[in-house]
Amino acid sequence: MKFPVVTAVAVSVLSTAGLVAGDPHVIQVRAEDLKVRKHGGHSFKIAQIFNPKHQHKVKGKGIRDVAKVYTKFNMKFPDHLRQALIRVFDDLGMKVPGNLHFSAGAQGAVDATPVQFDVQYLAPVQIGSPPQTVMMNFDTGSSDLWVFSSETPDKQRKGQKIYNMTESTTAELVDGHVWRISYGDGSSSSGNVYLDKVSIGGVEVDKQAVEVATHVSDSFTNDAASSGLVGLAFDSINQVKPRKQKTFFGNAIEDLAMPLFSANLNKAEPGNYNFGFIDGEEFVGPISFVDVNASRGFWEFEASGYTLPASNFTESNNKTGVFQSLPHTAIADTGTTLLMLPQPIVENYYGQIAKARSDNAFGGYVFPCNADLPDLILHIGSYKARLTGDLIKYAPADTDDFATAKWCYGGLQSAQGFPFAIYGDIFFKAQFVVFQGGVVDKDDWSKGAKLGFAAKPGTQLPKETPAVPDALPIGNLTSTVGSGRRRTGGGSCRARAN
Repeated sequence: MKFPVVTAVAVSVLSTAGLVAGDPHVIQVRAEDLKVRKHGGHSFKIAQIFNPKHQHKVKGKGIRDVAKVYTKFNMKFPDHLRQALIRVFDDLGMKVPGNLHFSAGAQGAVDATPVQFDVQYLAPVQIGSPPQTVMMNFDTGSSDLWVFSSETPDKQRKGQKIYNMTESTTAELVDGHVWRISYGDGSSSSGNVYLDKVSIGGVEVDKQAVEVATHVSDSFTNDAASSGLVGLAFDSINQVKPRKQKTFFGNAIEDLAMPLFSANLNKAEPGNYNFGFIDGEEFVGPISFVDVNASRGFWEFEASGYTLPASNFTESNNKTGVFQSLPHTAIADTGTTLLMLPQPIVENYYGQIAKARSDNAFGGYVFPCNADLPDLILHIGSYKARLTGDLIKYAPADTDDFATAKWCYGGLQSAQGFPFAIYGDIFFKAQFVVFQGGVVDKDDWSKGAKLGFAAKPGTQLPKETPAVPDALPIGNLTSTVGSGRRRTGGGSCRARAN
């Protein structure tokens, strides 16, 4: 691989010298204790770019994004969602796809539901020699790097930039290998597989599997700015057959200064992904690391419960509440815009808001747009992730504009029926998240797949607020968090215990 010289802040792997005792399933690491794993390794920052074709004023955005989640994870549409989508298509004067006329149990692979898959922010990716730049979406909930190509039929392209294999001198067809991804709405995308150079942020993988599309679902065709996906989940769920291929991260990991990447997504402005280093200015406090269960191919972890304010919350007591134990399995997925949680959490959250309700006509939970929304604190072992109420106000429900809408669609929706909760972009806008790869070492907890969570500026729990009791007991050691100054080089210091 070829890497540019990048000036980076302290980059590191978890080191037992920098670990702070916490809940048995959570280890806290201070920013100044992070150490470089591979001296001479490389790192890069890739900034998101606003999608100029993002349709931010389209009626039914909330329900369309819920439908996207069902589609992505190959879940059949429940009847109430199907009926609500039919109403949205009727209101927009669009032809109702054939598969929406079937009940959930009878739904089949007929006309694909053209749920708008447009994403608000994309990132540039270069493929081939000479490099061809395409705009793609980074997705930690899938493991395929697939792209619109010169083999994609003209009728399935609506202005996307394409990758043309015939114009790359380094493209090699992987003979006999194909890919196919099926979606819950009955549609699919598929094609052939090439090996070629792929560069992201200047970091180049020479023989990355590039899955070129010969057929694309209408859902992706309708997003003219996005040329495809960069899957960042685990290699085991790659959809190439007969032999699965590695993700870009899977190929690049050994040459990074640290075997990780981080997601720093923002509300209403572009965020960034960092590979091989952790930027100490993008979060506050220590990073709380938990084990990842990669058996299903996702960044899967265990969450403990939640805290909500009292039912008569005001501005002064909005930060107080009682911890509710509700253990649940979840995945961290940057490719899902919403936060999909267990039904009891969703019901109890919207129970704090006057007139909020689950409305089949809107296909999910809605509330008056002028409502003051409470915060939600999600517990991951001893770590408490605060989501401010403003993040839950997701989209207008009854019009196409917040200025005229009376009802708003919640960014928090129910994951009932799903095999796990989905901590999507609503969560990422409040929390700095680290994705660490690598091989598990039974003698060293710090190695192997981990997720790290830290508060972003403005989302940390206020110091003047009494802490909610931890879901699980913490040991006798506590962390003294320093200034979090960024440091370059390979120096390290030991954690302090009081």
